[in-house]
Amino acid sequence: MKVSIITATYNSAATVADSIRSVQQQSYQNIEHIIIDGVSKDDTLSIVHAMHQGTIVSEKDKGIYDAMNKGIAIADGEIIGILNSDDYYADDRIIEKVVNLFASTDCDAVYGDLLYIDNIDRLKIKRKWIAGKHNKQSFLFGWMPPHPTFFVEVV
Repeated sequence: MKVSIITATYNSAATVADSIRSVQQQSYQNIEHIIIDGVSKDDTLSIVHAMHQGTIVSEKDKGIYDAMNKGIAIADGEIIGILNSDDYYADDRIIEKVVNLFASTDCDAVYGDLLYIDNIDRLKIKRKWIAGKHNKQSFLFGWMPPHPTFFVEVV
């Protein structure tokens, strides 16, 4: 299965290298990493061009969700995930685990726990978002899985 990871960037020079590196270091190799940039004014694009071999689009957008939707529109993976430009995968087997879940179950989407870490001390966990079991009713009360842990199968 091909996995498309969408990363929206805008003035993300301080963090985008970690995001790109975390995708590149994944044990699962059939990954399309699409970067959609909102015409950054810092060094984001030079970092992206130096590190990233995949699709890069840099054009004006209407914000992060517009950028994500642009990425989704050009993605051709069977599974789509979002990785924000200031996020990274905590483990180099995340995508492998996600693909194995889709392959071994009848699920349409998966999500997981999220760790919020300190900007300076990356070993310091500031907050844990615990996914819990899926409950359709939760959406009625505004619950949403966080972007970096959410993957959906494209039908």
